[in-house]
Amino acid sequence: MGRARSAGKRWGQVHQFQLNESIDAAPPRDAELIALDDALDRLAQFDGRKARVVEMRFFGGLSVEETAAVLKISPRSVMRDWKLARAWLRREISNGQ
Repeated sequence: MGRARSAGKRWGQVHQFQLNESIDAAPPRDAELIALDDALDRLAQFDGRKARVVEMRFFGGLSVEETAAVLKISPRSVMRDWKLARAWLRREISNGQ
């Protein structure tokens, strides 16, 4: 009985919607996300390891230690790459706008 009452609290206001599988229904990509993707591609050409650090930390959600283990580098190197890559990407994105 208690579980049913709790479930009603969590799921009592569920909204139904139909999923349109058409490619046209996909939301347009945000301009900032496109700029980040383009800048990340340029960073990969310039310094592949820094680009991988950004991908793992930002998109993959890996910690500094996890990223270091995957790349087989020190956590300090990850932090250095992360800091430099963020500054580089920020500059690239702001120059493109």
